[in-house]
Amino acid sequence: MQSSPDATNDHWVNALIKGDIRLHQLPDDLPCNEAARIRREALQHLTHASLQATGNYTFDPRHAKCENFIGATQIPVGVVGPLLVNGQHICAQEPIYVPMATTEGALIASIARGCSALRAAGGAIVRVEDVGITRAPVFRSSGIVQTQEFLNWINEHYQNIKDECEAQSRYLKLLDITPAVVGTSIYLRFRFSSGDAMGMNMATLACDRVIASLIVPGTGVQCISISGNHCVDKKPAAINFLNGRGKRIFAEVCLSADTLLKTLKTRAEPLCEVQYRKNLLGSIMAGASGFNAHHANMLSAFFIATGQDVAQVAESAMGITCIEAREDGAVYASVLLPDTPLATVGGGTGLSTQREALALLGINPGARAPGVDTLRLAEILGALVLAGELSIMAAQAAHHLAQAHERLGR
Repeated sequence: MQSSPDATNDHWVNALIKGDIRLHQLPDDLPCNEAARIRREALQHLTHASLQATGNYTFDPRHAKCENFIGATQIPVGVVGPLLVNGQHICAQEPIYVPMATTEGALIASIARGCSALRAAGGAIVRVEDVGITRAPVFRSSGIVQTQEFLNWINEHYQNIKDECEAQSRYLKLLDITPAVVGTSIYLRFRFSSGDAMGMNMATLACDRVIASLIVPGTGVQCISISGNHCVDKKPAAINFLNGRGKRIFAEVCLSADTLLKTLKTRAEPLCEVQYRKNLLGSIMAGASGFNAHHANMLSAFFIATGQDVAQVAESAMGITCIEAREDGAVYASVLLPDTPLATVGGGTGLSTQREALALLGINPGARAPGVDTLRLAEILGALVLAGELSIMAAQAAHHLAQAHERLGR
């Protein structure tokens, strides 16, 4: 969406080139497209790089949530499906077509094969727990005595804290506050439910407000940071692995020997051995935070296509893949994603292409009760990750992985 050049604004281009103003100092009343054009023109002059393709975009930049906006980077989007999901928020046998944004050759073809295997089994069984989003500010006390007094005050005033946290949003609900103490540092891990929003910004604003208006005045204990890294956001962490964060997703399927051979080109014995020596022992030897083949591949492609916070793949990829031999050459396969923040409103979900991706998944914000759309999204993601894990592990069990990447351009 390149805007038509407005010669009356060229003095802003010159001001940027000369360094009289900085990129963020263009007038607020400039239309977003025109401000982007001015920045591109100045950057092209300064760097001698072409930004023509960057300036071609279709979404409304007012929804971009991007400072110093100059345009967009395009990522190819493919689709896999139909994916069959037997969940609690998806109708049985409802065909789902999943958009995925990726530049990795063979990824979508591989996941599509996994979807075929799930269809042959009647679909993946998926269940989702809404664990809630967390924010953990850190406080500094004078020592043990003041720490105990502080924590007693928090317990005694929990209802006041809850009321204040929830005062400015009808969707944000405080579920609990869990403390952790080391030395003079006190971490309060606030856990919230947030409807269809991922909730990180809502939680941060609520915590900031309650700290300033209640906790610090009431205790005299200083807050050092609104986030003390005990949340834990955008980092793999044992506390999230064990306690969950966002959505905790379980997906499973039983595949017959016939499906393994015809669709995945492998058998139960080599597939289980790959699981044991790769996902289990290999991950242990590497000190990995997750025990899976490539959860991050499905997560990142799905997150980008549907407007999620892509940085949270760092925590969401900690999942576990399990494969067990069953009678008559069949296998049971499952995935656990214990820490998966998701949203269907807010952030990047409001961009036009991401909104289309959500619509493709049967999600149109406001059509269902609060929270249901994001649970549906989580169920789809669980089945998608299971499909991707089955296919790549089968390819490795059959020694086909390198051939597939060579054939499909990687």
